[in-house]
Amino acid sequence: MSILIEKCTKLKEASHLLSAVSTNAKNTGLQLVVDSLRKNTGYILSENEKDVEAARASGTKESLIDRLMLNEARIEGIIESIDTIIKLKDPIWTSKDVWTIENGLTISKMTVPLGVIGIIYESRPNVTVDAFALALKSGNCILLRGSSSAINSNKALVKAIKEGLRSSDISEDVIQLIEDTDRDVVREMLTLNDYIDVIIPRGGADLIRFVVDNATVPTIETGVGNCHIFVDESGKIEDAINIIKNAKVQRPGVCNACEKLLIHENIAEDILPKVYEALKDKVELRGCTNTRKIIDINEATEEDWPIEYLDYILGIKVVSNIDEAISHIQKYGSKHSESIITENYTNANYFLRRVDAAAVYVNASTRFTDGGVFGFGGEMGISTQKIHARGPMGINELVTVKYTIVGSGQIRV
Repeated sequence: MSILIEKCTKLKEASHLLSAVSTNAKNTGLQLVVDSLRKNTGYILSENEKDVEAARASGTKESLIDRLMLNEARIEGIIESIDTIIKLKDPIWTSKDVWTIENGLTISKMTVPLGVIGIIYESRPNVTVDAFALALKSGNCILLRGSSSAINSNKALVKAIKEGLRSSDISEDVIQLIEDTDRDVVREMLTLNDYIDVIIPRGGADLIRFVVDNATVPTIETGVGNCHIFVDESGKIEDAINIIKNAKVQRPGVCNACEKLLIHENIAEDILPKVYEALKDKVELRGCTNTRKIIDINEATEEDWPIEYLDYILGIKVVSNIDEAISHIQKYGSKHSESIITENYTNANYFLRRVDAAAVYVNASTRFTDGGVFGFGGEMGISTQKIHARGPMGINELVTVKYTIVGSGQIRV
């Protein structure tokens, strides 16, 4: 039996017990994990430093190293996420639909865990803890496969989590980490239908495509964020500049950062020089022909429009109207997060209704698409598909349903 099968067997067995564990036991387990994370912060940071040093030595760009790096403030942020999850209402064994049919049978549509969730993710070690905490609160076991770039960090975090669980009534087998970084192990994981109920890939386009193309286990696609901001002709220029700067510069290596800027032609000459002044020292700007007539920047080619840069790069295009902006987004967007800056109520509503994305904003930065910001305590990922779950996936997206039927001797004739 392979090590992976051993881990999956433990997860499957643990999932049968976890599905019926009380809310109090789950919350207590999470609190003990918080205590263990605080106790082991020094060790976790020292292991994370090994990963950061290796990433720099290999030439990884700083925007991606930022995703990898942990510090005391980020550990506290992880802990705050768990605290939020503890306070959330348990999503398991609840029902909004209960009815009685003519023969007296009472039918209830009850929420139950998915079972065993596998998550494959890149770089960000905070995902290790977020995925565990969300899975546990929703009654699911979790199989983690992080990237080789974060292996030391992930091992340290899982060690701390298991240490906390050992003091609780919950088995430490509810979480398993794949420590083997060989890609063939991922291929095996993707076909373990007898052990894993769903797989969630969280990372770049190549990772997600690899999982979708090779998995026989059901998958939920997440992550790729070729996000746009469209500044309509009625948009307030000062607000637009602040929103654009925040969406592009605050953390360019994350999936909800703005990658493309669309400007209505009627305000292009007014706003583009201000965009240039606000971003020129930090961001490489690439523009269409009409943009480059107004500001002196690099050319944006056809290859730029579908790219998720995850870097200090922004593509800019001048459009003639809101319909052209929406058509561009529909053609090149990744259905993640899109925003319009406008003072026109009709255009705002039109954009909200027409744009096909998991999160659509009016007069706000795309950076808010985040499970923690939405009040979920964290996220398993941001689903960009439409089946089962869409947008930030919190505990309420990690359940399925079971019909319970209670009778008094009825038979069907």
